[in-house]
Amino acid sequence: MKPRVGFLGTGWIGRHRMEAMLATGAIEAAAFADPSAECADQARALAPDARAVDGLEAMLGLGLDGIVIATPSAMHAEQSIRALEAGAAVFCQKPVGRTAAEVDAVIAAARTADRLLGVDLSYRHTEGMRAIAALVRSGALGHVFAVDLVFHNAYGPDKPWFYDPAQSGGGCVIDLGVHLVDLALWTLGFPAVEGVTASLRAKGQPLGHDQVEDYATAAFRAGDTDVRLACSWRVHAGTDAEISAVFYGTEGGAALRNTGGSFYDFVAERFTGTSKAALASPPDAWGARAAATWAEQLARSSRFDVEAEYFARSAAVLDRIYGR
Repeated sequence: MKPRVGFLGTGWIGRHRMEAMLATGAIEAAAFADPSAECADQARALAPDARAVDGLEAMLGLGLDGIVIATPSAMHAEQSIRALEAGAAVFCQKPVGRTAAEVDAVIAAARTADRLLGVDLSYRHTEGMRAIAALVRSGALGHVFAVDLVFHNAYGPDKPWFYDPAQSGGGCVIDLGVHLVDLALWTLGFPAVEGVTASLRAKGQPLGHDQVEDYATAAFRAGDTDVRLACSWRVHAGTDAEISAVFYGTEGGAALRNTGGSFYDFVAERFTGTSKAALASPPDAWGARAAATWAEQLARSSRFDVEAEYFARSAAVLDRIYGR
């Protein structure tokens, strides 16, 4: 029997993840909830046999095997913990918590309940990053001594809660930078981090009280690798987006970069001296691969996966970037 899963929040991202999970054939969509009638109708079109419910408590009353959470960030930790305590596995949009303390609490709840916990850190699942991670971990690039991370977005979020630090936990760093910090640490094997420094700005000025940053730079040492991060909302980048993760090693380098300002199309290349070799190129339907992977894992076992412990590592770096 397939695991019965509920979908809490069925906006664009929630529906996209629902569609990807259903496409695996691994799970059954048993319920969904969204305050928007339009979003609920679109979810019903994807899963006509699923039950529409009022919210999380009604969903948990159905005794589901898993809950997919795609709600505003301020709700993630509390909803994840409630679902885990009720015995449901969880797949949550990033960030699973606004602070490291919230993330730690979610992981602790998953460990105590012995339930699977997944977070939608989707860039890990691009073909390009898979290829680069394999090179780094095999030692093919030698000692990776530096990583440069960039995520500039010519736009900004369209929902007001993103700009309230109490609800969002921060600005472009927690929205965009979280993906890149995770990519660097995941590729390097989650070494200890020290020496975190950062500069956060809003509208070109140092960050003030009750503001979220729209431009940030940060640096830290992961093991003995120097990592630099730059990310922004609404920067004058001359294109829709500029996204890259570049790894420099003593025997070679490798980079993941978006093409043509796209948020979805990436190329990956390996560098040796002045030469380049392609590792991956579009098309690559990676966007919901993390969700599909979680659904397939849930079908095999709903038990806690120790890999979830590593979600705390990126959260701790973000806390130090924010000075928390």
